[in-house]
Amino acid sequence: MLNINKAADAVRALRHIAKGMATAAPRIGDTKVAMSLLEKNAFINYQRIEDNLVIVRERLNRPLTLSEKILYGHLDDPVNQDIRVACQDATAQMALLQFMSAGMDTAAVPTTVHCDHLIEAQVGGVKDLARAISINKEVYDFLATATAKYGLGFWKPGSGIIHQIILENYAFPGGLMIGTDSHTPNAGGLGMIACGVGGADAVDVMAGIPWELKCPKVIGVNLTGKIGGWTTPKDVILKVAGILTVKGGTGAIVEYTGSGVESLSCTGMATICNMGAEIGATTSLFPFNERMTEYLNATKRPEIAAYAKQFSHNLKADKGAEYDQVIEINLSELEPHINGPFTPDLATPISKLASEAKKNGWPDEIKVGLIGSCTNSSYEDMSRSAALFKEAKDAGLELKSKFTVTPGSEQVRATIARDGQIEAFESAGGIVLANACGPCIGQWDRQDVKKGEPNTIVTSYNRNFTGRNDANPATHAFVASPDIVTALAFAGSLSFNPLTDSIPTPSGKPFKFSSPSGFALPPSGYDPGEDTFQPPPEDRASVQVKVDPKSDRLQLLKPFAPWDGKDPKDLPVLIKVAGKCTTDHISAGGPWLKYRGHLENISQNCLIGAINSENGEANKVQNQLDGTWGGVPQVAAAYRSAGIKWVVIGDHNYGEGSSREHAALEPRFLGGAAIIVRSFARIHETNLKKQGMLALTFVNPEDYDKIKGTDKVDIKGVETFAPGKNLTLVVKHTDGSVDEIPLAHSFNEGQIEWFKAGSALNLMAARAKARASGSA
Repeated sequence: MLNINKAADAVRALRHIAKGMATAAPRIGDTKVAMSLLEKNAFINYQRIEDNLVIVRERLNRPLTLSEKILYGHLDDPVNQDIRVACQDATAQMALLQFMSAGMDTAAVPTTVHCDHLIEAQVGGVKDLARAISINKEVYDFLATATAKYGLGFWKPGSGIIHQIILENYAFPGGLMIGTDSHTPNAGGLGMIACGVGGADAVDVMAGIPWELKCPKVIGVNLTGKIGGWTTPKDVILKVAGILTVKGGTGAIVEYTGSGVESLSCTGMATICNMGAEIGATTSLFPFNERMTEYLNATKRPEIAAYAKQFSHNLKADKGAEYDQVIEINLSELEPHINGPFTPDLATPISKLASEAKKNGWPDEIKVGLIGSCTNSSYEDMSRSAALFKEAKDAGLELKSKFTVTPGSEQVRATIARDGQIEAFESAGGIVLANACGPCIGQWDRQDVKKGEPNTIVTSYNRNFTGRNDANPATHAFVASPDIVTALAFAGSLSFNPLTDSIPTPSGKPFKFSSPSGFALPPSGYDPGEDTFQPPPEDRASVQVKVDPKSDRLQLLKPFAPWDGKDPKDLPVLIKVAGKCTTDHISAGGPWLKYRGHLENISQNCLIGAINSENGEANKVQNQLDGTWGGVPQVAAAYRSAGIKWVVIGDHNYGEGSSREHAALEPRFLGGAAIIVRSFARIHETNLKKQGMLALTFVNPEDYDKIKGTDKVDIKGVETFAPGKNLTLVVKHTDGSVDEIPLAHSFNEGQIEWFKAGSALNLMAARAKARASGSA
């Protein structure tokens, strides 16, 4: 269920009237179709969308975009909700710990947990998986028992990456879901509005509370022409990222339209939607089309395909629908792109890569090529890359770079094993990793370069922030399609253009790759592989959730203190962050992932990647109590021990990247009161509010420059905190001078209640307790 502003109230009232006017005419809702083969008692509710849109059309009296149809179609209706929740294992730990604290005994909506983030890439899939199961046993046991206890589905380690599993089993046209991972929009490839959120948002929905979303803008991307040759769906989003940048999609849904859509496979559309997270988009999606029908049929969901066809008039934009911004892309003219390094929006056409690399001093030698991840790990991706491998091997070529392959799911792995693609990779020196996120999220035990050594890697992943893949800040990570990554790995050089250049073979004869080819869907159908799904048991009362009190991986949560009712005063600036500050900077991944269920331990990585504007260094700030310098978490903890709250000052798009709520939980745990920035990334701003933090922005962005890391501040106006009412930052400099700076915020009435209660979870638990007392 979804609550967008006040529109839901009108829809509920008019829906009640509409029920009394019902006729005997056939209704779309007369047909019952299960949302998933694994959830036979949860049904697709196209009737609600149909009914809501009748009312919405009367009120708006204009053509609707597809985004509007799905969003308005899911306006708050707690009786007939069909929203779903999905959590990956790294974020699920904290989400489930919060749910356990909320006083609920079962999840109110279909929810699944997916084990994909804790498997480190070392030597290969089988051994890496076995090692992960061993070292993460207590976490997996906790997730298995907690999901069983509260009625959630559990996908065991080795199942695959959450977004591929969702696409194969749960996504459907016109649906709505949230997931505790920023790349949840992958499901937009099946025409679903799927949004990445923090764990606290997921807990709300699991508890039956409407999910609130500020009504987004809609950016239309009109695709004409036809995809082909070396150009792939990945190049569409790489191009869009170059146009919109990492913050250009903030507060917007990106909706793809046009005749060119029909030339894209369903998994190709998912690739485009997946990487929309890199431009800050709320989500991305495609209209229902025949390629979606083919994919639904191939994944044994023909009933959903037929039902969507019946409802297809509401699964595409109305003719004449208007968009807030329109981007035009001719697929027939689109050139393959490679984006990076260090940011996913630095887009370079392949024809200009060699000159750009030389001009910018990027290391030309490619050390490693990596394909897979949630963005590009479909059967189509694997079959095209494997075809290039076979062609190169037949010509006598060997890889010049190391090469890894990450299958997206057990189903994809089993199918490419049966159809020969794995043999093609391994026979030429490729390493097939476990069905998991692996190096894409920093789960990579890389040994071929030393930390600090400049080097280049090329991946088919989605994100390439500094140090993300291997914790080496000197690694230049570039993002491209699997086809381009494969060709570059055989050439071993950024200067190579597979569209025009050749590679000498051992015989001296030049070799030029053919245009890649493959199959959108496996000709012999999918092989499901090993069954890795654990449904919730019939009898959940006897299930005991496993949390060892002595564990350094898991820790039961304690409520945060509520607001003291006063304006915050004399708060030291913990750090004034210079430049880009992603959630990787705020709460690093990689080796820290193992502490995602233990708030005290993971808080030791709080802001250790952020650059201090005072000295240009990471994880080195001055303690204003004694003048000493220390790490950010240590200085924050020192303030907390002294009973002193603190603030962080940040730049534009603060908190971009992952949906990880640990980036909000950690500052709150360490005693932070406010994060004050030029602008926020959407998910992080919400996460901060959920944890009882003041998420504030400068009314005048240039006021950022007035603050120093040695300042103390007061925040005036909190005692009369109200929606739309600015606060005032009183900045007290060490020289005795004072600046008063206006601060804006986007808190609504409900979010202000979170702040006053100390967190959204505190408020939820208090209300659950009150309900229980009232019914006693």
